[in-house]
Amino acid sequence: MSPPPPTEGTAPLERLAHLRDTYGALPRVQRELVIFGLALLFGLIVMPFLIWYAGSRVLGPYLHGQNAHAGPFALVADFFLGLVHGSAVFWAVALGPAVILLLIRLRAPHLGQYIHSAMASAARVAPWAASRQARSRSSP
Repeated sequence: MSPPPPTEGTAPLERLAHLRDTYGALPRVQRELVIFGLALLFGLIVMPFLIWYAGSRVLGPYLHGQNAHAGPFALVADFFLGLVHGSAVFWAVALGPAVILLLIRLRAPHLGQYIHSAMASAARVAPWAASRQARSRSSP
């Protein structure tokens, strides 16, 4: 039986635990689609802002025509305009996180099992670390 849905008064950690349980109950195909969708959203929404931030720190302000103070939203508008026009460079940026995630998963298909076994061996080598982690989870 699944836990009840979170309410407004629920602590953030309980809401995260509920999300984790809900995500874990999804079939594998739906979980993979959720991960791919999040990577795609990251490429479409977050990457243009990261590019603007890095570019403004290294290259200087983003110039949009004659506007010397265009800012990040001018870059985002140009980014989506490039996507609409079908520019391969803009699509590479948008699909980059999903492609990188796909390549990592193809290269290491059992990465989750490796992480789990590494955590288990760390608990055997340093049992105090596992107890400390359990205490930090249970403390308010």
